Amino acid sequence: MAGETTVPLLPCRSIDEVAEFYRALGFTQTYRQVRPNPYLALQREDLNLHFSGIPGFDPEESYGSCLVSVPDIGALYGSFAEGLRAAYGRVPVSGIPRMTRPRKRKNTGELSGFTVVDPGGNWIRIFATPTGEVAPTPPAAGKLATALQNAIVLGESKGDDGQAARILDATLAREQERASAADLVEALVYRAELAIRLGDAAGAGVLLARVRETALDESEQARLADVLANARDLETTLS
Repeated sequence: MAGETTVPLLPCRSIDEVAEFYRALGFTQTYRQVRPNPYLALQREDLNLHFSGIPGFDPEESYGSCLVSVPDIGALYGSFAEGLRAAYGRVPVSGIPRMTRPRKRKNTGELSGFTVVDPGGNWIRIFATPTGEVAPTPPAAGKLATALQNAIVLGESKGDDGQAARILDATLAREQERASAADLVEALVYRAELAIRLGDAAGAGVLLARVRETALDESEQARLADVLANARDLETTLS
């Protein structure tokens, strides 16, 4: 049989809190009830998410998650970011709710992905639709680049920001004098984002100052355009 549809049903503390957040992302409410149990249905084009309100539910303890495959991850991220800036004045990168930036991950065959953590603590993991067979990720050139790949897996896929930070800190201490300027900037920007997630605003500021002080040539600036844009967003978060 063909034509089946799967719709994630995710837990939350408050369906009203969830509805407000997803409205900022461009979703519309298609169904809502409060009795006999709170239930909410949301839709954005072909993307459907349903939520069940659970009294006393703690979003910090949520294991709710789902995968979303989209043809144009950059366009969707841009739309979500615009909505969050309009609603919150910034793109939240720490706490609940929050959203990460699109990044390639070695454990997904270099597919680019980002994550929305909603007010229910649910991880909506959004990835680019594969256009062919997913090939293994080639090893990174350089120890710092390799450490960054590993840190991204821990931080973005597992949510272990502390261990991701420790991996980067150890490798930066050994390799920062030998690493290329581009590899150094990528590592510093991600480490700054981890610092914000971990509640270390002062540390993030120091790291971002180092990014500004690191000279990049025109080709490196072009290659790191998204990374440098992230650094500017992080500066806004700290201001």
